[in-house]
Amino acid sequence: MIEIRFHGRGGQGTVVASKILADAISKEGNYVQAYPEFGVERRGAPVFAFIRIDNKPIYDKSRIYRPDHVVVVDPTLVEAIDVTEGLKEGGMIIINTDKKPEELKFPDKYKVVTVNATGVAVKHKLGTMAAPIVNTAIVGAVVKLLKLTKLESVLEAVREGVPTKPEENASAAKEAYEKA
Repeated sequence: MIEIRFHGRGGQGTVVASKILADAISKEGNYVQAYPEFGVERRGAPVFAFIRIDNKPIYDKSRIYRPDHVVVVDPTLVEAIDVTEGLKEGGMIIINTDKKPEELKFPDKYKVVTVNATGVAVKHKLGTMAAPIVNTAIVGAVVKLLKLTKLESVLEAVREGVPTKPEENASAAKEAYEKA
């Protein structure tokens, strides 16, 4: 089983990103769970989303305490909370930032990968300049880096699951996948 924890802020599309990823993975016959955790204060507040992936039915419905990998949609959370809490040694931390991995201060026991999903979202006019929606771009990068499913499945899930600008979102996912 693979367990992934997403960190974002309410309104950035973190929950939608986990749902799109789950939909893409399920298209190839895998079992998957995706669910969020957030308080009543939604927009701007820290949000978690969890994904479990397996080739057999998943019965555990609990929060993920020991993720294999972590995805950080909002890089300001790195300073606000411990995004590595419970992360297994050797796990990958995928961060939406224009910084280089070596500029970030994480223990050597993790593999750190940076993706400029914000730049991709802005290029494809997703959200606004002040508040770009990076969810589809981050999903494209995550799928490539973790080798979770085929790009075609992601693009299909994006087109089915994103109500606004489906083609622009699919293009953003594809670009981030190719750049990752």
